[in-house]
Amino acid sequence: MTMTLASGKARRFWKTMTGRSSSGPTISLVWSLPAVFFMLAFFLFPLADNMIRSVGADGGWSFAPYKRLFFDPYYLEVLGVTLGFSFAVTLACLLVGYPVAYFMVRHAGRLYGLCIFFLVAPLLTSIIMRTFGWRVLLARQGFANAFMMEFGLIERPLNLLNGPVIALLATVQVLVPFMVLAITSSLQGVDRRLEESARLLGAGRASTFFRITAPLTLDGIGTGFILVFMLANGSFVTLLLLGGGSLQTFPLLIYQQINSTRDFVLAGAMSNVLLMSAVICLVIQARLLRRRGTKP
Repeated sequence: MTMTLASGKARRFWKTMTGRSSSGPTISLVWSLPAVFFMLAFFLFPLADNMIRSVGADGGWSFAPYKRLFFDPYYLEVLGVTLGFSFAVTLACLLVGYPVAYFMVRHAGRLYGLCIFFLVAPLLTSIIMRTFGWRVLLARQGFANAFMMEFGLIERPLNLLNGPVIALLATVQVLVPFMVLAITSSLQGVDRRLEESARLLGAGRASTFFRITAPLTLDGIGTGFILVFMLANGSFVTLLLLGGGSLQTFPLLIYQQINSTRDFVLAGAMSNVLLMSAVICLVIQARLLRRRGTKP
């Protein structure tokens, strides 16, 4: 009812302004203009400006920044660390997230809603707060060191922060809900009768899982894998606060290029490389969804 009145007012407004009667598609186009303007002003134009800035040099065109990124051993190593760290985070999220998703779908029962709440609630808090939580727990005067000293496990506080392992663990903690949610939706679509038939035919629990359940949830695994990999690829705050300089990735290098050397051209080229990796991930995800028969 409200939409009908709004549509009628829009038609009268359009007729008053233009002197012409309006049709349905025209009204839809008018209502979409704010969203189109927002996307153009705050997404497409900045991306285009960044793209042009990365290849523009002295009034001409130059791909020297990209040549540095793909042929300089230092930047190649940083690119390898970025992709390797993202892959390690994604694999850890899969190993942690699949059992959690399986428990939620098959065994949680009435606690399923509570599990979803505990899974989604951290996503509603700032990533900076979650990262500082790790610092509170693992600092020299934090809970972990105090606990180990209290029980005589160590004589002096250990430096548990500022390393690649803690950066990886914290990033997994931030991103694992996305993997769990992707696998959960896929597990819910698995026909339990197929598993029961396999068990009746003599298959064990492990064989049933690896030959029936896991293959039927490959779409969820693929979607979660791509989503987490894409987010880990652009992870910045956790590495900055917990990495302690032990890991050098493209997002951290972009931050340094902008704040220290002021090399916006190279920073723009690096951000475009990250953008292309995200686009490739989205294309792969779209192909997976199309194979499953779902519109991306």
